[in-house]
Amino acid sequence: MATSRGRGRVTAYLESAKNLTGCACGLAGLALTFTGLAGAYWPVVVAGLYGAGALIAPPARPPVPDFPDVSTQLEELRADFATLRAYLAEVDLPPAAAGRLVELVDLLDGLLAPGWVSDALGADPEGVHALSRAVHQDIPEAADTFVRTRWWTRITPGAEPPERHLERQLELLHREAEELATGLREAESRRQETHTRYLEDRGGH
Repeated sequence: MATSRGRGRVTAYLESAKNLTGCACGLAGLALTFTGLAGAYWPVVVAGLYGAGALIAPPARPPVPDFPDVSTQLEELRADFATLRAYLAEVDLPPAAAGRLVELVDLLDGLLAPGWVSDALGADPEGVHALSRAVHQDIPEAADTFVRTRWWTRITPGAEPPERHLERQLELLHREAEELATGLREAESRRQETHTRYLEDRGGH
C-alpha cells in the first residue's frame, strides 16, 4: 500500500505544473547549451533553470468541493415538506392547535413554492436553514411530543394540558416563518427602491 502511495505521489508530481514548468525551463537551458552559451557549466545551467521553473510555477490546488446549490436544496426540502404534511395528516390534534398548524403549513407552503419566491429565498441562506430546521426538526418534534405527552396525561390526570404547549410552539414557529416572509418582502422592496433611484440618477432628476 505504501508503494502504491509513493507511485501515486511520483505520478502526481510528474504531471504537476511545477514539473512541467521546470522541464520547459530545462529545455531552454539545453537550447543554450547547444548554442554554446552555457559553456562547460551547462549541467548547472540546466538544473538551475529547471529549479527556477519549478519555483515560479503555481502550487497545486485541490479541487473545490461540489456542494449542492440552493435550488437543489430547496427541491429536496419541498419533497421532505410533502412527507411532513402526510405525517401531520395522521396526527389527531385538538381544534385550536389544528387551526394554528394549518396556518403554519400554508405559510411554509407559500415560502417553498417554486418560482420567484424560491429565487428570493435562495439569496437568503439563513432563511433556507430556518425552513429546513422547521420542516426537519421543529414541527415533527412538536407534534410527536404532543402525542406522547397526551397519552401520559390521560393515564395520570392533573398535569398541565399538553395542548397549551403545542399551541404555543406552533405560535412561535408561525411567528418565525412570518418574520422570514417579512424579511424577504422587505428585501424585494429595497430592490425596487434601488432600481427607482438608479433610474432617477440616470435621468439626472
